[in-house]
Amino acid sequence: MTKKIDSVTLDIVKDSLIAIGNEVFYSFARTSMSPIIYETLDYACGIADSEGRLLTQGNGACGFIGLISPMIQAVIDKFGKENMKAGDVYLINDPYMGGGSHLSDIGMMMPVFYDGEIIAFLGNKAHWSDVGGMAAGSFTTDSTEVFQEGLRFSGVKLIDAGEICQPLLDMIKSNVRFPDAAEGDMWGQIASLRTGGKRIIDLCAKHGHEVVRESIARLLDQGEILARKRLVEFPKGSWEAEEYMDDDGHGNPVLIKVKVTITEEEFIADYSGSSLQVFSPINTGYTSLSAGAKIVYMSIIDPELVVNDGVFRPLRIIAEPGSVLQCHAPAPTSCYFESMLYATDVLWKALAPVFPEYLGAGHMLSVCSVVLAGTHQDTGAPFLIVEPTCGGWGASCAKDGEVGQFCVGDGETYNVPAEMAETRYGIMIDEYSLHTDGAGAGAFRGGSGAVRKYRAMSDNQFFTASFGRNKYPAWGAAGGADGSYNYFEIFRADGTHEGPMGITARTVLSKNDVVRMVTSTGGGYGDPKKRDVNQVAVDVRNGYITLEQAKNDYGVEVNPVTFAAIRKEEN
Repeated sequence: MTKKIDSVTLDIVKDSLIAIGNEVFYSFARTSMSPIIYETLDYACGIADSEGRLLTQGNGACGFIGLISPMIQAVIDKFGKENMKAGDVYLINDPYMGGGSHLSDIGMMMPVFYDGEIIAFLGNKAHWSDVGGMAAGSFTTDSTEVFQEGLRFSGVKLIDAGEICQPLLDMIKSNVRFPDAAEGDMWGQIASLRTGGKRIIDLCAKHGHEVVRESIARLLDQGEILARKRLVEFPKGSWEAEEYMDDDGHGNPVLIKVKVTITEEEFIADYSGSSLQVFSPINTGYTSLSAGAKIVYMSIIDPELVVNDGVFRPLRIIAEPGSVLQCHAPAPTSCYFESMLYATDVLWKALAPVFPEYLGAGHMLSVCSVVLAGTHQDTGAPFLIVEPTCGGWGASCAKDGEVGQFCVGDGETYNVPAEMAETRYGIMIDEYSLHTDGAGAGAFRGGSGAVRKYRAMSDNQFFTASFGRNKYPAWGAAGGADGSYNYFEIFRADGTHEGPMGITARTVLSKNDVVRMVTSTGGGYGDPKKRDVNQVAVDVRNGYITLEQAKNDYGVEVNPVTFAAIRKEEN
């Protein structure tokens, strides 16, 4: 007989589970070895029930939303719960399996036992700086098959009843460029899972495992109830949008399209008709596509809701097998985020006119990923930079766009501080500033992107980058102007110049060569002629727009001395 649980206890257990998820998240950050984890927070952690259904997730990277549960379920399907033991830890990073993204994102999961039965699962997924393959950093822009991108684990047991599989660990360390960092990140992931496992066992001991199980079920059901309540309030109908990605790395256009349908019962995102998978690493698997769609779904359902699989029950995502959004092996996926983010963007663009209070104009979109490898000028030790680049967000119906933020797939992540970068890596940061190009005019102005210059301090450094949205600008909304583009260029020490460009693989930098990375300004929202004249003057004074842009885009004349402003029609 199921024990009836009162609402107070439910809230206590619910908040305890959320707290455990947060503790797992932060304990990993504090025990990891790589800056992309402990500084950038390019990882996620989650708790699932005994069937692998997500209960709560602490994530830095929004692109990992909902990836923990399919990862856990893929391992359950492969091994069977009946064959799992307390202390087991499994490893998975296959981009074509549940929870897959690219090989650099290493997933781990652990069953939690109480009284001899599995009460829950814990999982985490983190970007390792290097997992082998043809290029330092493992993900590159010119791979043509997954085998070039590093070690691939299609669900393997890393720890058996508490004992490490030493041959597997030896194989990992022999095939990555920074074995100490890889092993350190591995143990950080394991330690965070074990911390969460202990807390869940303590929770069961305090409240009883039946109470915890019923609380878990109620959490999922409550998530569904809240999501469906919101769904009933939404406008009903179908909306479509499509965009071309910049290209596939070989000059060929890649179409991403969606038809989104909202009914009383379902929220359906159908990506049928998108391009077939390509021979470049911008392909993505189905679960990463789903994560991208979940970002927009959560934005309008309620971004404050706890992320769990109950909330996602009304959501259905359709993609054609063999397409760039549901690729098959051996399609390369190291830059999977480009197609995933365009899939997010077309869904966003389709729904922006319908949900203006939740979805603003287009933003920088791309991760604008950077990989830089070389030797440190002082120590001669090898270094490796793997990082995203921040940029501008689009304006909304209520405010200007955010400046210098990471793309929607990165979410609540951070850049490596300049002081740390200059200390650890063989570079000097000559500039880190806002990209004030004045694009994205509107009643509310698009947020500025960023400019970041890296000066190589040693010879034979290798620079790889994927800056999507380098041909098609951030889109404006409700009459607002488009924003601008992402790009980078190289200024050689001998005075020559290369670029602007959006994609490169292992371009060699010599000492005092400078890479200038520029990210886009977001799209504007609303008619620029309706922007408050005093705010236009403030924009000029602060350097966001020029006097000429104020006059031409906003119809406002600004005194360059007093910054008094008047709309031209009022002359």
